[in-house]
Amino acid sequence: QVHLVESGGGSVQAGGSLRLNCTASGYTYSIACMGWFRQAPGKEREGVARIWRQSGSTVYADSVKGRFTISRDIAKNTLYLQMNSLKPEDTAMYHCAAARYGSTCQLFESDYNYWGQGTQVTVSS
Repeated sequence: QVHLVESGGGSVQAGGSLRLNCTASGYTYSIACMGWFRQAPGKEREGVARIWRQSGSTVYADSVKGRFTISRDIAKNTLYLQMNSLKPEDTAMYHCAAARYGSTCQLFESDYNYWGQGTQVTVSS
C-alpha cells in the first residue's frame, strides 16, 4: 500500500503562484509514476501533469503547459507541482496520484492505483 498526503494549497489572486507538495509513504518502491489531477465543482476530474518516478519524464495537459511544472524528489518521496500565472479557471481540488509498475501512466484516472485526499486551490480574479 502507498499513502499520499498533499499540502500547499490555498487562495491566490490571478497571476499568482502556488506550489503543491505530495508526500508518499508505504511501499513507495512499487511506484512507477505519479501525477496531479484536479476537480472543479460540477466538473469531472481531469489530469494535469504526470512524471515517471525514475526517468523524470513529464507530460502536461494543454491547459497548463508553460505555466505548471511537475517534479519529484525521490529521496524525500515527494512530488511537487509548481503553479505559476494562475487563472480563476485553475480553481479546483487538486489530488496527487500514484501508479504501480505495469501502468501506462497516462493522464487517466484509471491508470492510477493510489490517491491523496486533495488540497484546495482557489484563484480569484
